[in-house]
Amino acid sequence: MVHDRPARIERRLSAILAADVAGYSRLMHQNEEATHTKLTALLAHGTPAISEHGGRIVKSTGDGFLAEFPSAVEAVRAAIQFQNRVKQLTNAEAEDRRLAFRIGINVGDVIVEPHDVFGDGVNIAARLENIAEPGGICISSSAYDHVKGRVSVEFIDLGEQILRNIHSPVRVYAVVRARPRSTAQGESAKPGPLSPPRLSIVVLPFINLSGDREQDYFVDGVTESLTTDLSRISGSCVTARNVSVSDKRGAVDVRQVGRELNVRYVLEGSVQRGGNRLRMNVQLIDAMSGQHLWAERFEKPIADLFDMQDEIVSRLANTLGAQLIVAEARRAERTLHPDAMDLYFQGRACVMKGLSLECLTQARNFFERALECDPGSVEAMIGLANVDTTVGGSFTTDDGPARLSAAEAMVNKALSIRPNYTSAHLARGWVQILTNRAAQGIREFEHALVLNPNEANAHAALGCAKFYMGRATETEGHILEALRLSPRDFQAYHWTCFVGVAKLLLGSDVDAVSWLRRSTEANRNYHLAHLALAAALGLTGALDEAQTAARTGLALNPGFTIRRFLAAQQSNNPIYLAGLKRSCEGLRLAGVPEG
Repeated sequence: MVHDRPARIERRLSAILAADVAGYSRLMHQNEEATHTKLTALLAHGTPAISEHGGRIVKSTGDGFLAEFPSAVEAVRAAIQFQNRVKQLTNAEAEDRRLAFRIGINVGDVIVEPHDVFGDGVNIAARLENIAEPGGICISSSAYDHVKGRVSVEFIDLGEQILRNIHSPVRVYAVVRARPRSTAQGESAKPGPLSPPRLSIVVLPFINLSGDREQDYFVDGVTESLTTDLSRISGSCVTARNVSVSDKRGAVDVRQVGRELNVRYVLEGSVQRGGNRLRMNVQLIDAMSGQHLWAERFEKPIADLFDMQDEIVSRLANTLGAQLIVAEARRAERTLHPDAMDLYFQGRACVMKGLSLECLTQARNFFERALECDPGSVEAMIGLANVDTTVGGSFTTDDGPARLSAAEAMVNKALSIRPNYTSAHLARGWVQILTNRAAQGIREFEHALVLNPNEANAHAALGCAKFYMGRATETEGHILEALRLSPRDFQAYHWTCFVGVAKLLLGSDVDAVSWLRRSTEANRNYHLAHLALAAALGLTGALDEAQTAARTGLALNPGFTIRRFLAAQQSNNPIYLAGLKRSCEGLRLAGVPEG
């Protein structure tokens, strides 16, 4: 019997270019006919660059196209020519009506058909296009290996990125500017056409002021480890260390560094050893203005240098993450036409001010507007989910379960897009522990720590989850670890409140008062800390102080009642329930209404 051979599938190694219009849905909503006409004209003028560089357009994608090239070098050259042509044609238009393309390029083994190409090589190019800036070009490391030194542009290393439905992280590079031409006068390089990416930062090599060259390995280790940890911040663009190496003792013009590397921020620092102590000074600088945004001094007794390096790096990374959010939010406030990320940063800044209803309402507004601009913004999804989780778990509304359900649905949507997004796993864990699934929440927090071992919030969340499981004795240890990693974290008041609640559940009322006072002093606008303090004071017999604390908490959030507190049913663990009963007795003594 003769068997037919299966049809041969054609495969080849190709450079794949994916392009689309940023904010296309918004533009079409504003004016369908005008947007369609502009897009048709731009493609007609821009796409000849594809064939000029040996490529072929495989298919149109409605608001863009997919192209295949036999050469990565030619694919990048075509992308640059295309973007330059589009910019020339749209430069006179208002920014909010201007069409700007995002381009992603990857080199991979693909399945080829006459009118389409398939495979991970294509999917990666499409995902790279999604993370490119409007008017920008992002390429994978596989493409970068082919083009470095062969094209007249420079790249910034965006680090490893988690791409939707791609199994392994992909290292990504972004085109930042045209390579400057040398002149007889030796003029300085002019900035390229692309603005610095958001959260783009270069860590300059820290300076060893000790005069002991044997300490250089420690100083270099701090620089390198900090570069790695900062790259874990969602959306950050951190330049590779080899780009930033220069004369460590020469004066640095941070604005020139910003122009040359196309970054918004510069981090510089120095390390000095004296006797048995180590002092480190660190400064975050706006690379465009030269303004100092933040400075910190660390001074510690010298112990094991590697342990010290880890602690310093984790503290810096956690603190800088918050400082960069604040800086980006301030920039966004000055933007006439904010996009999804501008709005997201402003929402995050609102949350960082506190968990009052006013701050949360403002944050919700920013996150919802961000999703209107970009329905696929994972950052905005998680921001909105966290607002719903916070309100749903505040015991101040009867629609708490609905809020938590909405939050979980939003988190699951975000994780379907970006499965290894640390903040999404944290958000899902919080929903789970507030809906009587603390064990599942713990697994989410532990997974977050696998993705980022220095994620202080994950350690704090574990501490909270433990008292819901009747293991309140373990809470303090987790919070102390979170505070070690990020001692000045904007959420530290939240974490100290967790310890106070754990002590209250354990019957250690005096210790509870101490921790809860620490929380209220750090942030006087967190109603739950005042109410927990009222319960603890009531149980110690300090009724006047308890009633004062209760009035303060209720003034911040009048919707809190004991009925809502009990109705939340956040755990059915008998040890937790016994502690909960004691807490309610304290609330009653403090005059909190039953509701």
